Amino acid sequence: HNLRVDLPMDERQCPLRCRDTRFVRTPEESKALSRRPGPFIVVSASGMCSGGRVLHHLKHRLADRANTVLLAGYQAAGTTGRLLDEGAESVRIHGRIVPVRARVAMLHGLSAHADRDELHRWLAGFVRPPRATFVVHGEPAASAALTDALADRGWRASVPAAGRAYAIGEAP
Repeated sequence: HNLRVDLPMDERQCPLRCRDTRFVRTPEESKALSRRPGPFIVVSASGMCSGGRVLHHLKHRLADRANTVLLAGYQAAGTTGRLLDEGAESVRIHGRIVPVRARVAMLHGLSAHADRDELHRWLAGFVRPPRATFVVHGEPAASAALTDALADRGWRASVPAAGRAYAIGEAP
């Protein structure tokens, strides 16, 4: 599959909007929503459940068997999203152990990140390579593969060591 969806920024034009859709703007509104009773759907941007407003919703909903958490896309090792995807019986949220009784399902294939082909198309737009390119996102194997692909294009690319400072143009 190769699905690309560009959602409009104007909520009035959002294809996910229906008669009962309510957009929350502030953290306070989101926290109030997380404590609201009844069935409803929360769409949150914190994809790996490692921070942000989604944690309040999870804290109040995970323990209830009537709820479903639908994870969309890749969940990195060590994140709450990965723990949920792997079937954790409980997770720590805001310092509390929260039992996981809600059904957890994964919707594979969705990501806001560029895939390999998109990155290569973007890279092709450079007139000349930068002095140095640091690959700082992704699993180690994927980062190494992208670094190798960049080197094949004649780029000076590397995966920097965590915690080390580099001068611009310096290669690790």
